[in-house]
Amino acid sequence: MSDGHDEHNGAYPISFYEQVGGHETFVRLVHAFYRGVADDEVLRPMYPEDDLGPAEERLTLFLEQYWGGPTTYSDNRGHPRLRMRHAAFHVNPDARDRWLAHMRAAVDELELPPLLEATLWDYLQRAAMAMVNTFDATPARSDAAGPAEGGTAAHPPGRTPPGAG
Repeated sequence: MSDGHDEHNGAYPISFYEQVGGHETFVRLVHAFYRGVADDEVLRPMYPEDDLGPAEERLTLFLEQYWGGPTTYSDNRGHPRLRMRHAAFHVNPDARDRWLAHMRAAVDELELPPLLEATLWDYLQRAAMAMVNTFDATPARSDAAGPAEGGTAAHPPGRTPPGAG
């Protein structure tokens, strides 16, 4: 049968989004992440808005959709195209490493079961690596034409990669 029904226990498989606790978990993750970004002299200039709230909302919606939650991100903003959306920002290895440090602290706060934590962290590391667009050591640009998404790029299995369509 190909209706998604699990023949072994009669239950339908649940998404990663549901396994980690749904909306509240992603809100906690992203809020903890932006607490770190707020005082980071390299990352903060990438967010031209005075309030990080809109960036926080965008990243929450993106991550929720990526992991099997509501499609609100695409419904409101279209295809993620994260590399394209971040192209105006100077994302070098230092910015990537800072992003990862703040995200690592945020993931740790969630206290997820080990397999779920490893799955999430693997994705976040790959996404951060994919966002690097320069090896120039100059500071991040703050004159970009729009706010950063909040920083992920790897595409979910079975979906078109960002920037490919």
